[in-house]
Amino acid sequence: MIKLYIDDWEIHAAEGISVLQAALDSEIYIPNLCWVREMTHPPASCRLCFVEIKGYDRPVTACTTTVENDMEVRTDTETVRELQRTSLKLLLSAHHVDCGHCPANKNCDLQNLARFLKVKLKPSEFPAYQPTGIIDTSHPGLEYNRDRCVLCGRCVHTCRNKNGQPMFTFSGRGSGTVVTPLPPTEGQALDEAACRVCVETCPTGALALKTPE
Repeated sequence: MIKLYIDDWEIHAAEGISVLQAALDSEIYIPNLCWVREMTHPPASCRLCFVEIKGYDRPVTACTTTVENDMEVRTDTETVRELQRTSLKLLLSAHHVDCGHCPANKNCDLQNLARFLKVKLKPSEFPAYQPTGIIDTSHPGLEYNRDRCVLCGRCVHTCRNKNGQPMFTFSGRGSGTVVTPLPPTEGQALDEAACRVCVETCPTGALALKTPE
């Protein structure tokens, strides 16, 4: 076991795990959106889990930093919070904030993050997102609402783990990046339980189970 200090709390963690997992396992909250516990190579795409570590010359993402013995971590400095707020505002600027009509309303990670970081759901610093109205129904079991997606990648990771072969992937580049359903390969059966897990792992209500006809 590794001994480290997070916000002056001495905690013990298994060797090889990330600072983020060590903190969360010890009930020390670090904002995060794209991380899933089973990930071996977290993408750090949301840029929310910044922390400061003594001896490091700049803040680092906690999901990609491995615990070390006697490491001293700070999760609540002014620099860390400013980085997290900026990252969240960028995410919100690329998201159609329409909470009243969203199935994830009041059970939404973006709402929870905004509340924790004291950020408005419609920040004024960046241009407002213009909804596309696109709902992709090409997946055999799910509907994908592009306007609600924040490209966290949880569904891509979860689908790959649950199905053994992904039925979601990223496509496009830059601001045109979207999650794209992949057709099942020959002989690949749709796992309805895995589809339900993908819906549950989505932090913003971008995925929904198709209604049986």
